[in-house]
Amino acid sequence: MRKTLFATLFFSINIATAQQFPFQNPDLPLEHRVKDLVSRMTLEEKTSQMLYNAPAIERLGIPAYNWWNEALHGVARAGRATVFPQAIGLAATWDTDLMLRVATVISDEARAKHHESVRKRQRGIYEGLTFWSPNINIFRDPRWGRGMETFGEDPFLTGRLGVAFVKGMQGDDPKYLKTVATPKHFAVHSGPEPDRHVFDAVVDERDLRETYLPAFYATVVEGRAQSVMCAYNRFRGQPCCGSDELLQRILRDEWGFSGYVVSDCWAIMDFYTTHKTSLNAPDAAATALLAGTDLNCGVTYDSLAAAVRRGLVSETLVDKSLQRLFRARFMLGVFDPPERVAYARIPYSVNDSKKHGDLALEAARKSIVLLRNRNETLPLRKDLKTIAVIGPNADDVEVLLGNYNGVPSNPVTPLGGIRKKVGQATTVLYARGCNVAEYTPSLEI
Repeated sequence: MRKTLFATLFFSINIATAQQFPFQNPDLPLEHRVKDLVSRMTLEEKTSQMLYNAPAIERLGIPAYNWWNEALHGVARAGRATVFPQAIGLAATWDTDLMLRVATVISDEARAKHHESVRKRQRGIYEGLTFWSPNINIFRDPRWGRGMETFGEDPFLTGRLGVAFVKGMQGDDPKYLKTVATPKHFAVHSGPEPDRHVFDAVVDERDLRETYLPAFYATVVEGRAQSVMCAYNRFRGQPCCGSDELLQRILRDEWGFSGYVVSDCWAIMDFYTTHKTSLNAPDAAATALLAGTDLNCGVTYDSLAAAVRRGLVSETLVDKSLQRLFRARFMLGVFDPPERVAYARIPYSVNDSKKHGDLALEAARKSIVLLRNRNETLPLRKDLKTIAVIGPNADDVEVLLGNYNGVPSNPVTPLGGIRKKVGQATTVLYARGCNVAEYTPSLEI
């Protein structure tokens, strides 16, 4: 009896301590909680939370949070995960229902991984619930090294697949987000990769509205994406992350976007290092915030407090952006008891499970596009005596993974797949043949 009474008393004391501020009460309205929390911060604390690696604020019970996570075709850079075909391969399926199921699996594994990390007191990069996917730029230029991350050159198809991906990532709970999806890179971003930090995308209004914006419109308005990432390049003379036309007039005023905008990584630093549209870090930080960039992947928002003190931007505007950021965290349920959030109960065992692997196999099969079947070579006959497989990618696991990828537990290369498929009477010969490419420049991904 005494032990039970002690346990009850201890639990009650913990609850009282945990809910010493109104924002910690999960029964209060969302906006009330958000405003209460932001009102309790100093200017330095506020601006620290607008960097992607936001530190803990222990006096308020706010844990550290790293906003950077990736899920292009599976939970990326976080160890074992189900790896789906690269985005351009998923687009080749033309299957929105499949895309929804794929994104649902990705978000299941994302939730499972996140809560496992929290249980281990780990809150670092690639352990959060805010994902910088999908990449819905239009793939017009074959020289663009990131074209495989996109859904191709068609604005309509990109929009339909993007909406399905966002819905699968964010879930359908009436109160809580499963994860946050982030369509990127807004906007008019595709082309030779080395030029992205200096390029000014001058595009006429028709091309803007018919080619580059429809997929973003669809994911924001129909898919209800809670985040958008602004691009490195300039748009009509202004860096995209400092473009009032893109971020305010189009995204927020025309489309009614109420989520938060995150910069591409170190894009705000480009304002004064490569684009030369700002004088220094405080000037660049103020310009980005005034335009509507709420979160900085990079370090320039370290200068936001200085920008406020110099009168370049108001603390009221800092509060407005910070409220958007914490609204997302509250909607993810990270400040609420786990038992209230259904997604917190997804077991870690779903990660890289057989069921998820079966879906990855289905997606891979549907992504294959057979351009020509000369002399009906396929499917391979069981009575073939010898098959020669030649090429540097035939037995390369790294090539299978693409980029922004997880680590599959049982990867199968083309050579391995052929050997499994043919009969025992068939000899499979393999030669690398050549290197993939020599003397090519290394491009930053």
